[in-house]
Formats: sequence, structure tokens, C-alpha cells
Amino acid sequence: MNNSAPLLITTGEPAGIGPEITLMLAANGQLNNTVVIGDTELLSQRAALLGLHLDMVEATPGSGEVSSPKRLVVWPAALREPAHPGMLNPANASYVLETLQIAVDACLHGHAAAMVTAPLHKGVIIEGGFPRFTGHTEWLRDACGVDEVVMLLATDQALHAQSSRWQGSSDLRVALVTTHLPLRDVADAVTHDKITRISRLLATDLKNQFGIMAPRIAVCGLNPHAGEDGHLGREELDVIIPALKALRAEGLDIQGPLPADTLFTPRHLAGVDAVLAMYHDQGLAVLKYAGFGQAANITLGLPLVRTSVDHGTALSLAGHGTADPNSLGVALALARRLTTQRANALVAS
Repeated sequence: MNNSAPLLITTGEPAGIGPEITLMLAANGQLNNTVVIGDTELLSQRAALLGLHLDMVEATPGSGEVSSPKRLVVWPAALREPAHPGMLNPANASYVLETLQIAVDACLHGHAAAMVTAPLHKGVIIEGGFPRFTGHTEWLRDACGVDEVVMLLATDQALHAQSSRWQGSSDLRVALVTTHLPLRDVADAVTHDKITRISRLLATDLKNQFGIMAPRIAVCGLNPHAGEDGHLGREELDVIIPALKALRAEGLDIQGPLPADTLFTPRHLAGVDAVLAMYHDQGLAVLKYAGFGQAANITLGLPLVRTSVDHGTALSLAGHGTADPNSLGVALALARRLTTQRANALVAS
């Protein structure tokens, strides 16, 4: 990782709000030392539609060209077909994935310090000829050739390394054991091995990327009331409790499983650095209630820094200039901090 290299922003689904929230940040002077990956003509058209005046310059990885106030540097990728706000087109699925591949390659080859992703639309990518696509997180895992990654979302107040532990209702870090799975498949995916691998990665990157030297993790049960001693499901007794016991024997400060409906309360969160939820909506519904639009998504376990927004493509808002760019701004600021913290951790080791 080249800590002095620029940060990258991939503009995501071209029919969504990704291109315009990127342009909004650029117009506000928030994209210094960054590069945007996307279709230059699309960005120019969307800027004109929104009345934003930016000088756009195309460049290539390693050129040294970076954005500055009112000057947007773009590493170009070509749309397969013209894109219109709010109108999905599966023909552009490969374009979206190309922007991600450019970003990954640049990070791995030292041409970029980190990548920040605007939202994409999973359904249109599947319809565009990629039936096994399940999301950014899993795609990045495979693109980087790692066995396991962790999806962690954090509200803005929890993103600073200095404020490590829970301070209030808007201060949350939530990681997931399973990510983009149908609910009926979740129980089978919650295994002893999965829990131990995710927990180790979470503890390691809370230390290396957030500077939390002795992280304390609270774990949700899978079933209501954490299984009620086996009366409401045996996953806690047979899988989760043995996994957490083994992790504690390794030295991790990890508690649970706790009933998810009470874990997210002040008494249980006091002194906790992160919550590990068993499935997507169990953890993220609470986090987004606490800080939607003020949070960012981080992929742990990669050989690069990747952050993202906490929202979707918002097709109904695209092209109207009413989308809120704040989550992308939070993700960008977080990427800057994580690259510095990660570099410091590497030096210390």
C-alpha cells in the first residue's frame, strides 16, 4: 500500500446517485488527492444536469494526476450503452465491475492508497450476465484472492480511532457473520468455523485499522432470546457458544451470545467496541436507525483499504440534485484515516 498515493472513488451504478454525489463532493472541494473511476461523458452530462461546473481531466494509473478544488481527475472506463438517471440497463453491468477491477488493481500495485465505492445495483448486475454476484463485499474477497472478509458498518461518531468504545445512541460498529444471504439460508451458514474466522479478522482489524489495541466484542445470538437454552433453536448451544468459548481461550475479549433485541441497549453496549451480528438485517437495521446517512461500510480482511456508503442507488433521486452526499464524504474521510492507521500498524509490527 502506497500511503501517499491518491484515494479512488468508483461511481457505481450509472443510473443511480453514485455519479452525482461524487460530483457534489468535487464541487464542494472535498476530493483533494483523489481520482474518480467512471465514464467521463456520463460525469460531464450529470454535472451539466445538476448545474455543477468542474474541470474534468482524464489520466491513467500511476500518472500522478489528482483532483483538486474544481478540478476532477478521472481514470476513464467506458459505458457499454448510454445511461440515464433512474433507468437501469443490464448492458452496463460489466462497466460497473470494470471500475471495481481498475480500483483493485491500482491499490494492489501501489497506484492508489484506498478505494471508496459508490452504490451499485446487485439485481441489474445479475441480470447483466453475472448470476453469482452477491455484492461488493464478496466480489472484493474473490478479486483479492482472500478466503474471508468481514462487512463492518460504523456510524460517524464511531469511525474515529480515538473514540473506541460506545458513547451514545449514534456511536455503533456492527460486523456481520453472514452478509447477502436469503434468511432461510442463514442458519446453515452460521458455523463454528465461520464465527471463529470472522471474529479473528474483526479483532485484528479493529486493532490494525482503528487503533483499538484490546477490542471488546459483543455477539448476538441467532434465535430469539439467544435460543432460550435450546427451546427456541439449538444453534447457540451447538455452534455459537462453543465457538466463542474457543475464541476466549485464544485471548479474545468476546462476550455472548446475547439476545439481539436487548444487546443494542446502553447497558449491554457499555464498554463494547463492536457488535457481531449473525445476519444482515439483525445488525444493520439498528445501525441505520442510529445513523443512516452518517455511516460508512468497511471491508475488513482485504490487502487494501475499502470503504463505501451506507445506502443504495436511490434511483428515484437520480438526476434531481436532491441526493445527500454525506455518507460518501464519511466513507472518504474514513478511508483517509484508515490508510494512515494501517500504515502506522505496519511500521509498528
